[in-house]
Amino acid sequence: MFELRLVAPEDRVETLCDALDALQALSVSVEDADADTSAERALFGEPGLPAPAQGWARSSLVALFAHENEAREAARLLAPQDFFAGCAVASLGPVAEQDWVRLTQSQFAPVEVAPGFWIVPTWHEVPDGARQVMRLDPGLAFGTGTHPTTQMCLRWIARQRMQGQRVLDYGCGSGILAIGAALHGAGEIDAVDIDPDAVAATQGNAAANGARVRSGLPEAASGLYDVVLANILASPLKVLAPLLCGHVAAGGHLVLAGVLERQTQELQTAYAPWLALQVADTQDGWVLLTAQRPA
Repeated sequence: MFELRLVAPEDRVETLCDALDALQALSVSVEDADADTSAERALFGEPGLPAPAQGWARSSLVALFAHENEAREAARLLAPQDFFAGCAVASLGPVAEQDWVRLTQSQFAPVEVAPGFWIVPTWHEVPDGARQVMRLDPGLAFGTGTHPTTQMCLRWIARQRMQGQRVLDYGCGSGILAIGAALHGAGEIDAVDIDPDAVAATQGNAAANGARVRSGLPEAASGLYDVVLANILASPLKVLAPLLCGHVAAGGHLVLAGVLERQTQELQTAYAPWLALQVADTQDGWVLLTAQRPA
């Protein structure tokens, strides 16, 4: 595999990305060309929202090609184009071979989410003193136990009496919340997601933990549940308000995560026609919102 690295002003980034895509680049990533210098500029968007600009004042575009001749031909064809004015080829060369699976796995370590309750990736040893363990392989799905929203949900589950309760994990990702509920005694558990990869990851992780979880697409959710969990983001949570509240049984709990502290009132207002949300936990700028339907 070969890497073609270009430097371009902000207003040329989108055009160059389109051109590289047309030239059969396998992927194109954009970075700050001034990273780690005094000219470095933060560029990011709030969770669930687009970044405020297409690129940095000086952006570095990294295009990957399967073969060297393709990378060289792309550089040759781009150079005379009008839109390449102000841009430059920074480098072109082979990509060093790496064990990408091992590199990805190295980013995840065991994490204690509640006293004695650990999330342990399948490639790690169980820590000494762990009383309750969830073995997890996130696969292509979101959910490793490291994010504050996931940790708050799991802490809430660990504090509850889940024995025999019917649980819905809506937007299950890797299945981490559904499995957490199973390990704490929940009975019938449905885990649903719009992403088939998440459904597959949940099935595999549930089996690895001996947890009885039924996973599927959102239409698999049916009827009323004692606990409805949804760790998504504020915007989809607002849209899903009537659907999620409609699944909460009398005396049942609704647990929402993926909400920033500044979005608390917005979510409380959206859910007010059905349930009164309260802040149950906070961590690193995120909140956990819960409500209980009267019995």
